[in-house]
Amino acid sequence: MSEKLTTEAGQPWANNQHTQTAGNRGPVLMQDYNLLEKLAHFDRERIPERVVHAKGAGAKGYFKLENDMSSYTKADLFNGVGKQTPLIVRFSQVAGEKGYPDTVRDVRGFAVKFYTQDGNYDIVGNNTPVFFVNDPLKFPDFIHSQKRDPQTNRRTQDMQWDFWAHSPESLHQVTYLMGDRGLPASYRTMNGYGSHTFKWVNQKGEAFWVKYHFISDQGVKNMTNEAAAEATVKDTDYLQDDLYDAIAQGENPSWTLYVQILPYEAGLHYKWDIFDVTKVVSHKDYPLIKVGKMVLNENPTNNFTDVEEAAMSPANLVPGIEASPDKLLQGRLFSYKDTQRYRLGANFEDLPINRPVVPVHNYERDGAMKATQGPEVNYEPNSFDGPTEDRDASIKPFKVDGEALAQPYEYQVDYTTQAGDLYRLMSAAEKDRLIDTIKGALGQVKSDEIKRLEISQFYDADHDYGTRVARALGMDINKIVGEAER
Repeated sequence: MSEKLTTEAGQPWANNQHTQTAGNRGPVLMQDYNLLEKLAHFDRERIPERVVHAKGAGAKGYFKLENDMSSYTKADLFNGVGKQTPLIVRFSQVAGEKGYPDTVRDVRGFAVKFYTQDGNYDIVGNNTPVFFVNDPLKFPDFIHSQKRDPQTNRRTQDMQWDFWAHSPESLHQVTYLMGDRGLPASYRTMNGYGSHTFKWVNQKGEAFWVKYHFISDQGVKNMTNEAAAEATVKDTDYLQDDLYDAIAQGENPSWTLYVQILPYEAGLHYKWDIFDVTKVVSHKDYPLIKVGKMVLNENPTNNFTDVEEAAMSPANLVPGIEASPDKLLQGRLFSYKDTQRYRLGANFEDLPINRPVVPVHNYERDGAMKATQGPEVNYEPNSFDGPTEDRDASIKPFKVDGEALAQPYEYQVDYTTQAGDLYRLMSAAEKDRLIDTIKGALGQVKSDEIKRLEISQFYDADHDYGTRVARALGMDINKIVGEAER
């Protein structure tokens, strides 16, 4: 037998089909509080969408540790072979709005929330190991260039290519995006990366630099431009539905987590700046080390409460894992939780999907929608046995020096070599698809100056790369190179 209908306050609800009126053709009565409650709640059902990564899908599962990492980190989830940690993953598109098609070319978000015994730990990355910018001051401008023209309200190639052409640090990521990885065939068949360099600290206080790689056990599979266009026509939620249906049918996707570990001092003097998120660390120099397996085996019970209200943040760190001096990461440490407070409210971490599996004790109080609050003292220091600091959670001290001023990265500044390396790694067929995609996108740009700037960067990365793009756009590479040299 079905449950009886009630209001949000639990009172029985007699009629959910008809409003109270003065006569059967009369006006609606103000006393119909069921109508007022229903409309008032409906008017407030939509919370602000994420500024970026608005469209997404998620699933729950677990992480199983297969290789004890206690030599490198004291983080509980990475200590003790066989340990299982529950988690939720949210995949997303970066640029589009909530209703945007899944199969438009874009970087895909890859965010994991681990519910550890030391509190929540989030790895908030993408399906590419690098990013477009390396300074948080440029991030809002980059996102604006990916959104809609303020006058026409259209997404335009002119805006994004204008930004990229004037931001040479974006070249590496642009090459990824315009290549095959810009159109994953499924969330299940794409890798995930922490992107930034993080710091691991072990029980002895020894520090290491670490980079995360989630490698798909299903293999990496992508779509052509033509296949993506077909998928968009058939199902605008193509990637979301593929993930949901696979798990519903028991085809649980998994990823093997690997890390690259760099000794502390060696990392500081590596041939590339490991804190510049537009760069990668060579697998030949620091091979992947297997950590464990992530399995997704449970679909959302309710998409709103499990996925839309999920609030990931790179500031959710646990003892044994710390931030690095990566400038973009440092900016994200503030921005992510700040946007969740705006989007979900000051007490967003009280929501079930964000609540840790361990007890919470602190002196934060009140605010809208506070649900878990006891009679404990609400200030410190105090004489009433309030929660005390855990010194084991202290970060490892590190030295800083230099002048305080607005300044760019200066160590090994080179934004073309790794983009060229990526191009040279591609097969002939991949290169053909890359050039064709750039032709279709950059070819729509009205400004020849923007095209020349971008082509010269492709040429600096690899002469063949730039020459082929110029030829595809009907432009003279010799003239472009000559102008750049002048």
